[in-house]
Amino acid sequence: MKHNPALNESQRIEVRRVSLLRPLAWLALGWRDLVRCPGPALLHGAALALFGAVLLVLAKDEFWWLAGAFSGFLLVAPVLATGLYAISRAFARGETAGLGTAAAVWHPRDGRLVRFGLLLALAGTGWVLTSAALITTFAAEPVSNPGDFLRVVVLREHSLLFEAWLALGGVLAAPIFASSVIAIPLLLDRRIGVLAAVLTSWRAVLANPLPLALWAALIMLLTLAGMLTALLGLVIVVPLLAHASWHAYGELADVAALPAQP
Repeated sequence: MKHNPALNESQRIEVRRVSLLRPLAWLALGWRDLVRCPGPALLHGAALALFGAVLLVLAKDEFWWLAGAFSGFLLVAPVLATGLYAISRAFARGETAGLGTAAAVWHPRDGRLVRFGLLLALAGTGWVLTSAALITTFAAEPVSNPGDFLRVVVLREHSLLFEAWLALGGVLAAPIFASSVIAIPLLLDRRIGVLAAVLTSWRAVLANPLPLALWAALIMLLTLAGMLTALLGLVIVVPLLAHASWHAYGELADVAALPAQP
């Protein structure tokens, strides 16, 4: 491993330790950035909420299509919010920022963020296929729509299928979270390979298991709250989490040894 280029590149970054409740401060800092520049934030949030609503309409009676679409949507959403990381970065540099700042990050460059987004989408597809195999194999009745899932899996008495489904989801979600928690803002901010960014993200999680477990729980709870408000809450939740994620990255990783992205 000493001669692994990606590992060597990752080790140029110093990973910091943070206190257990520090994720709450990231949310506060994210809210500050959102209020300071609300236009792009709300535009991103509204666009993603609208996209989620379209998915609901198109796949409302096809449970596995809906599950797959939403899994991919939730995994790729942090990549789609990259423009908001750029706004928080500009504020951290003492610069002004606006919609142009967010749009500029999507000008063609080297494709690393696109590749990373595709990898996350593939991971979401893998989760849906695994989930479908579990439910199809062990459910007492066929599951073809969200109502079936609620009745046959969630509310079924004397069955542990829902608990097994949640446990499987946790097992599969944990490495995805560990791989991406700071990788996306790192790829935006510094000239670093995708694998090196993923390894750095893992190092941050291993150095801060409890704070980042709390951060994962907060992300999950806020996203769930946004979805349970007929997706309207995502208009605020998406930009809040995006801006907060930038601050998480800034506190967890000292990247001064790597060249900056323009």
